[in-house]
Amino acid sequence: MSTEGLITVASNLEPKETMDRLSAAVSAHGMAILARIDHAAAAGFDLRPTEVLIFGNPRAGAPLMQAAKTMGIDLPLALVWQDERGRTWLSYNDPQWLARRHGATVGTDRILSAMADVLAALASFATGPQKKERRPLEPGFRIGS
Repeated sequence: MSTEGLITVASNLEPKETMDRLSAAVSAHGMAILARIDHAAAAGFDLRPTEVLIFGNPRAGAPLMQAAKTMGIDLPLALVWQDERGRTWLSYNDPQWLARRHGATVGTDRILSAMADVLAALASFATGPQKKERRPLEPGFRIGS
């Protein structure tokens, strides 16, 4: 996925489990869950799983909104969705990109860096263990050799 400012991580889990794990991790990190919106359930027609989590920590978000009130429309939220092939994804906005978008780059470096680290950790936990690349055995390989 390459949409400017959007970080998208493949999940090894189903959409509901991915969102449940994300919600649990957000709470475990002491952040408030403000809303969990299930677009697929509310659509009234067939829509692949698409769910948004709005969450935050006032100590991080408030200084950014003091720098630019419009940051409030983007802080923070994550989307768990399923593509047409049945693959689950977790997407969220890159905090550095948000700061540039809203003109909140002065004096916010420390908060933005910490926010980026937390979001990456939450995404990593929510998407489950990453599949390890398996290398084929070399010809003639024997156990104990």
